[in-house]
Amino acid sequence: MLVDGKIYLGTSTRPEYLSLKYGNRHGLVTGATGTGKTVTLQALAEGFAAAGVPVFAADIKGDLSGVAKGQPIQEWQTKRAEEIGFTDYTNDAFPVIFWDLFGKQGHPVRATISEMGPVLLSRILDLNDTQEGVLNVAFRVADEEGLLLLDLKDLRAMLVNIQERAKDISARYGNVATASIGSIQRALLVLEQQGADNFFGERALEIADLMRVDTDGRGFISILAADQLMQSPRLYSTFLLWLLSELFEQLPEVGDPDKPRMVFFFDEAHLLFDDAPKALIDKVEQVVKLIRSKGVGVYFVTQNPIDIPEAVLAQLSNRVQHALRAYTPREQKAVKVAAETFRPNPDFSTEAVITQLGIGEALVSVLEDKGIPSMVGRTLIRPPSAQVGPLNPAERDAIMANSPVGGLYDTVVDRESAFEILERRTRDRQLAEERAKYDADDRATQERVAKEQAREERAAQPRRTSSRQTPAEAAMNSFARTVANKLGNAIVRGILGSMKGR
Repeated sequence: MLVDGKIYLGTSTRPEYLSLKYGNRHGLVTGATGTGKTVTLQALAEGFAAAGVPVFAADIKGDLSGVAKGQPIQEWQTKRAEEIGFTDYTNDAFPVIFWDLFGKQGHPVRATISEMGPVLLSRILDLNDTQEGVLNVAFRVADEEGLLLLDLKDLRAMLVNIQERAKDISARYGNVATASIGSIQRALLVLEQQGADNFFGERALEIADLMRVDTDGRGFISILAADQLMQSPRLYSTFLLWLLSELFEQLPEVGDPDKPRMVFFFDEAHLLFDDAPKALIDKVEQVVKLIRSKGVGVYFVTQNPIDIPEAVLAQLSNRVQHALRAYTPREQKAVKVAAETFRPNPDFSTEAVITQLGIGEALVSVLEDKGIPSMVGRTLIRPPSAQVGPLNPAERDAIMANSPVGGLYDTVVDRESAFEILERRTRDRQLAEERAKYDADDRATQERVAKEQAREERAAQPRRTSSRQTPAEAAMNSFARTVANKLGNAIVRGILGSMKGR
């Protein structure tokens, strides 16, 4: 059943294979909850990894982690293998790297604010057009002045800086409204409370660490723990979109390779497009269309094909459609759309069969010779070779202890960036102002002393009986008062966190 250069998907009236040559032509796995999408995703991930293709997948429910363990195989897996005539079926474990934006169930994943950019960051923060414009100005000024925006405190400091310089910056780039800056700052606070401060910073994720191959030539499966991340759906979807854009920007053109350089599974894909502006959808379409030439295959996993915009759906050539329900007009539309995307099979009605599929069954159509879609087949999906279901915490910890990226990302790096530079500029300006004030006070003191000395010389008093201070004493006492006042100001600023007493 296993064939070189192909991934065995299951059996219809014939074995159904996905050719590695067309693995970078993208794909779609759809179906209602509980129909077997996660098992199909795992079977595909195993197939690519076994062929030496690195895989990245988000683990929404925690079930995918079992791909790292070969035992125990459940009874239904061996029974399914017998039912479809999968005589080559054996249990197996696959090389896995666990990742987690929050650093709890995997190696921390970080990106810098500068790398994320204003478009994607605006998407996370749910900014309106005016606020997004102000954010773009902040990035533009930071770029022009060589200020790195690495984490949230850098961005906050940059927003405060452009607010202080609003008159000058508005003259160059348009109005920078205080209200917009305040709105962005509040949105950043909400994002921070959701745990995003763990994500923004360094060491930033290196794309090369997602494209590792083990000593046996099998691709590592990078699994992103996403159960907690799903509580912040905008952060989840925007992070995955950023990852796609990084792959697109960093990888060289390879044309049509014999197999993908990497395969990317985007689970709960509808989150990417929910309430997304057309400009963002256009960018997603562009990335999906062009990233194929970089050797990257993108597979969207969602419940309904209508969750995916038509312009993106048209780029997805390899289809696995599990059962759909058709109780409402929207669901009936989804069934009709799904049926129309397949090359018809004269043996059955595609639209009718979609609602009749059992758990683990799917309609399958993939690209065959010359890039022509295969006739849709009612397919019983093959069982995964690894454990179906989550690892326990001890098993996960053991795998992480031997991870090829162990120690690379576990420590936060906080190098000099916008926050430190702007803080130093503010401190230097304050010191310069204080020095100028002190110099002015000192000159005034010297002038007063000189006048007093001149008066005393004119008076030509033979001896000094007065308790008046000498010029030297007056100068010394004036200096002492100045120093004492400055020490008092510093203490007040340190305790109250304000700039009182200046």
